[in-house]
Amino acid sequence: MVEGRPVGRVGDVDWLLTGSGDPVTVFAHGFGGGISDTRPLGSGVDGTRVFLSFRGHGGSGPLPPDWTYDTLADDVRQVADLHGATRAVGASLGAGALTRLVADEPERFERLVLFLPAVLDEPRPAEARGRFVALADALDADDEDRLASVVALEVPAEFSGSAAARTYVRQRTVALRAPGMREALRRLPALTAVPSADALRALRAPTSVIGCVGDPLHPASVAEALADAVPNAILHVYPQPGVLWNQRGDLRRRISEFLNSR
Repeated sequence: MVEGRPVGRVGDVDWLLTGSGDPVTVFAHGFGGGISDTRPLGSGVDGTRVFLSFRGHGGSGPLPPDWTYDTLADDVRQVADLHGATRAVGASLGAGALTRLVADEPERFERLVLFLPAVLDEPRPAEARGRFVALADALDADDEDRLASVVALEVPAEFSGSAAARTYVRQRTVALRAPGMREALRRLPALTAVPSADALRALRAPTSVIGCVGDPLHPASVAEALADAVPNAILHVYPQPGVLWNQRGDLRRRISEFLNSR
């Protein structure tokens, strides 16, 4: 049990339902994250909200060793189809999964929010790859302090040492120690969401793409390229990293106003 209605499962994928009525919006989290990460993004969204936990995360089943963004797209598809979701929000890894899904099924959703997309049609840049390698190496060495120091790089400097930062680092290191995460960390940097950005040209759903400057794991250039590839996209780029730390209220407003538009 978690806060909200009991977690359900479709296939090997857990989900949590909150709210009621139409429209139905599905939320997909980032790598090493979970339902608790995406719930704040839906706080102002009308209707029913469905939060999924990708395989390899939370209580969901394991990721297959040869997983790709197609695997993640299947997770979203199963949950969205089960609940009749017509709208979707993806953060980081979840944005990549949604990008893969709508490239295959451009008419699947009526509205989309793609927050902090990390990859499109090219592998992640060297700095991001290095971060994943450092995490995997720390797991290989079973070095808790080393793992925590790499995770702490995700916290904006102004929050470093705060109680919130300590909680974040502790929860994230626990999540990264889950079975299969080490292997996934080594596999992830080489994967792309789509083979070509042209695969998104048929997508007509209004799409909000939200990125930020200065985050090596989520380059602004990826958000810009994604927004350029989607015909009916709007782009917002925050001028600094750490959006969930220093712009959470504005982000929630942006997401709810976009999705609640008729």
